[in-house]
Amino acid sequence: MNKTVFFAFTGNMMCFQHILLNALDLDSKGKEAAIVIEGEAVTLMQKLEESNNKHYFEAKKRALIDCICKACSAQLGVLEYNQELDIPLKGNMSGHPAMESYIEQGFQVITL
Repeated sequence: MNKTVFFAFTGNMMCFQHILLNALDLDSKGKEAAIVIEGEAVTLMQKLEESNNKHYFEAKKRALIDCICKACSAQLGVLEYNQELDIPLKGNMSGHPAMESYIEQGFQVITL
């Protein structure tokens, strides 16, 4: 399997850090990796943007963060902030990014 997408759901920074590390590792080994930020994880964006988190900024630079959930951003009050980031907001499944879209493209889906 050469394509992996990580769906980040929890608002736990430690869990998200491991998603970043794994996506960067796969990418550095020539595998395709993507990160979808869903659920409570959408609330981490401001903390990450204001941090010195080298893994976040490297993943952003490599365009590994595919999108942020539009519906969750709205529901959790961070839509305006997340709209200003250089990361697409997606919501093709009742306002949420659909896993099916990634499966159709041959991605293995991992949720955390």
